[in-house]
Amino acid sequence: MRDDGVRPFTRVVGAAVLPFLAAAVVLLYILPTRTEQLFAWTILPPLTAMFLGAAYIGGIWFFVRVVAGRRWHRVKFGFPAVVLFAGLLAIATFVHWDRFHFGHISFYTWVTLYVVTPFLVAAAALVNWRADPGGFEERDYDVPFAPRAALALIGALALVCGLLMFVFPAALVDSWAWQLTPLTARVVGAILTLPGAVNLWLLVDSRWSAFRWIFQAELASLTFIVIAVVVARDDLAWSRPAAPVFVAGILISLAAFAAFYAYCERRSARVEASARRRAATKE
Repeated sequence: MRDDGVRPFTRVVGAAVLPFLAAAVVLLYILPTRTEQLFAWTILPPLTAMFLGAAYIGGIWFFVRVVAGRRWHRVKFGFPAVVLFAGLLAIATFVHWDRFHFGHISFYTWVTLYVVTPFLVAAAALVNWRADPGGFEERDYDVPFAPRAALALIGALALVCGLLMFVFPAALVDSWAWQLTPLTARVVGAILTLPGAVNLWLLVDSRWSAFRWIFQAELASLTFIVIAVVVARDDLAWSRPAAPVFVAGILISLAAFAAFYAYCERRSARVEASARRRAATKE
């Protein structure tokens, strides 16, 4: 019988990833101007480093939930996104091998992490995938199709944009919202695939409990991306049309995600209150 539990192997994988994410956040988000000395490769401008660091902040939130959570279906749909993201970064690493700081501990850590992580996370997902019984939690909220489709559309656009940046980085290097290299274009593209690889699952699962924790991680990432844009605003190439479009897109995405999250939380609270009233009436 499916118990909806998070398997020990899945918890171990999540716990193993967390220290690397925490170290990356310090190096990229807090010390974005020192990547030449401290990181696996030199990232310029600092906004790119902070953008990647913001993605890792969301990853920390997600994997803490994986390690501490009791129900698999609450984190299930985050795993395919992590596999895609990590796999793309692994490919980017070997395609742009000459850009890395050979001999630096950050280089060895980065290469080891992205050679191993896609396979470990994929294995954890496969081990745990069928543990989801598929039913609603006792006080779950059944999200209507319309808002799910709207978020899935935003995700699909981000996914397509991210994949195009990854496959054709040279075409976007000189037109993106800030200066990129082919390597950082691929990194930014990989980051953009994350919400798409999550949100498309909204089309096949309407349980709010299956997305609540993942949306918390996405909101954390988006919030820190907005902060990064404010802090490193001088890195934006405002003469390029992509700069205001990017800023507007991030702000709209944050507002849409926050509104969706608040809407589902209110509805979920109503479901819980109704369940309590029914239970009190029976008593």
